[in-house]
Amino acid sequence: MNRPGDICRELLAALDASEGRRKRRKRDTTPDAIGLAVKRDLLERAVAADPEPEAFETWLIQQCATAGPAEGGVRAMALSIFEEWQLARDAVSFRSWLAQGAPSDDARREE
Repeated sequence: MNRPGDICRELLAALDASEGRRKRRKRDTTPDAIGLAVKRDLLERAVAADPEPEAFETWLIQQCATAGPAEGGVRAMALSIFEEWQLARDAVSFRSWLAQGAPSDDARREE
């Protein structure tokens, strides 16, 4: 089983494609940028902490509890990360895509 730190490192690469899509939108994407920044911060902390797989959910909950006034946004991004973690563990195709560096047409357009 891959460790949370490994999966989160690969999820960080996948965020680059999201950032590319966000920059091309014609509407105000400030809320998107804020959400992606919160998610990036959580992913970076998860990479650094690399909690045990069976303790990852608890680790994410602790991050929410210490977020203070930003708890709602952190909780939303923590849930997203946990769902992606579960998907990476259970879906071979998703795990393979992440392991390949999350290739995306959006990311290629930014290069």
